[in-house]
Amino acid sequence: MATKLLLFDCDSTLSAIEGIDELGRLRGPEVFKAVEEMTTQAMDGSTPMESIFAKRLDMIKPTLKELESIGQKYIQEVEPTAVDTIKKLKAAGWTVMIVSGGFTQAIRPLAQYLGIERVEAVELRFKADGSYAGYVESCPTAQSKGKNVVALKLRDEFKATQTILVGDGASDLEVKGDVDKMIGFGRYTARPKVKAGADAFITSLDQLISLLA
Repeated sequence: MATKLLLFDCDSTLSAIEGIDELGRLRGPEVFKAVEEMTTQAMDGSTPMESIFAKRLDMIKPTLKELESIGQKYIQEVEPTAVDTIKKLKAAGWTVMIVSGGFTQAIRPLAQYLGIERVEAVELRFKADGSYAGYVESCPTAQSKGKNVVALKLRDEFKATQTILVGDGASDLEVKGDVDKMIGFGRYTARPKVKAGADAFITSLDQLISLLA
């Protein structure tokens, strides 16, 4: 049976928050401001993801417990139409996955809440006491063009007849050309570069239903 793949970014798309920024917030206003600025630069495409990925984590050194708390915050701040939209798109034959530069352990609870089985993100490492021990550097989405690598891998794995990606940032826009359609999302942050470059642009996930019908 032919597979149609629908890949979602997580932060500022399926949920209102940026997980890394919320972790930064736990370390006080100075760290939060620095982390938020780096995230914005990466999302706007002015800074390569790999130049800030480890830097932000080393500033924060999140614990496993803190990461789990972000997982719950993702659910609390879920995009208001996401649950219903994903249910309808799955019923229409779409295989839905999350492809994110965020952290696997924080995103999995949201994925479960939304009925999404596959998460391609960045795994963090923790010591036995739950303290931070780095991240799995081989995870593609910790790098620029990492989402392209994942999208192509998934397309081949599932022999997909159609692959569509939905997201708000520069790392999502870069996937254009390696997917059939890149749909920009702007409910939380409408980035001019994404709006101009995307194949389509939406501000509510339920708008996908008419686009993909």
